[in-house]
Amino acid sequence: MNIQFPISGNTLPFRFGAEAYTWFMSGSGRTHAGRLGHIIEITARAGFAGIEPIFTWMGDHVDPVRLRECLDEAGIGLAAIALAQPWNLSEESSEERAQADAAISLLRHFPRALLCTVQLPAGRHDIGVRQRNLVGCVNAVSRRAADAGVPCSFHPNSPHGSIVRTADDYAAVLENLESRLTGWTPDVGHIANGGMDPLETMIRYKDLINMVHFKDWDGSPEFCLMGRGKVDFIAITRWLWRRNFAGWIICEDEGAEAVDDPDGVTLHDGRWIKETLLPGLGDKP
Repeated sequence: MNIQFPISGNTLPFRFGAEAYTWFMSGSGRTHAGRLGHIIEITARAGFAGIEPIFTWMGDHVDPVRLRECLDEAGIGLAAIALAQPWNLSEESSEERAQADAAISLLRHFPRALLCTVQLPAGRHDIGVRQRNLVGCVNAVSRRAADAGVPCSFHPNSPHGSIVRTADDYAAVLENLESRLTGWTPDVGHIANGGMDPLETMIRYKDLINMVHFKDWDGSPEFCLMGRGKVDFIAITRWLWRRNFAGWIICEDEGAEAVDDPDGVTLHDGRWIKETLLPGLGDKP
């Protein structure tokens, strides 16, 4: 059953999906490598309407025909593809550019699916220069994607080595991206982990939002199973509903349970959304 259903006659404008990173947590991606077909199947069984795979982890599903067949068989859509690269130099490296162009080429077969750019954390040294380099590289990727008709979104993260972790980092990066080309994917768990209030931060940069990531956070030390932490998902979701946000809300659960049981975690998240989050919204935004 798809968890995108009307509440008291009000159809929600957004859809819920799942991120493949929940499976990537097992063995740094080795445990479930090459199992995107299985991941798509579990995502559909959990009730999600779409999925966001990691581009460098898609295996033979980088073939658009194979990917389309697998998605259609499961009855879900492609919400986005996550492209994670270093982007530490003043210009893209040849390898970074090749990866980006291959992801853009794949996404041309899936209209409206986003290219979600994510920087791989590498420490906070030379932070000002590296933030400017990141902005330049992401803008360059987004320009080429726009020329191909592919929409983009930038996703900050919060490991201690991330250069887009704090409120000052967000200002330095988000306020210098080409907003006509690159949206923003606020990840509520990463925002909390960076010492910020998720909803306040989303309100500050509201005009950039074109996708949202949900993960829960309890600060001990970081993330926890959806619904068991401190993130106020009901308040955030109601705010998105009031704004008539029509994009994807992607659950990227990084609770410790995902290391051993990513299937079970994803099924839990689907149940939690259906049984707790959506009923908690009430019948009006």
